[in-house]
Amino acid sequence: MPHPKRKISKSRRDKRRTHYKATAPSLGGCPNCGEMKLTHRACPSCGYYGGRSMFIPKS
Repeated sequence: MPHPKRKISKSRRDKRRTHYKATAPSLGGCPNCGEMKLTHRACPSCGYYGGRSMFIPKS
């Protein structure tokens, strides 16, 4: 197996990693209650998804 001839400096290593950054999750409004929720998920405040009740939320 090949081994590196020289140590990769911190700046070179960090330059390679510049494109890996955390992104904020995309939020959308619930059409039933209007609360902000994660897209493609049931609303945690009212329990609806796609116009149907998926679960009864804890109050």
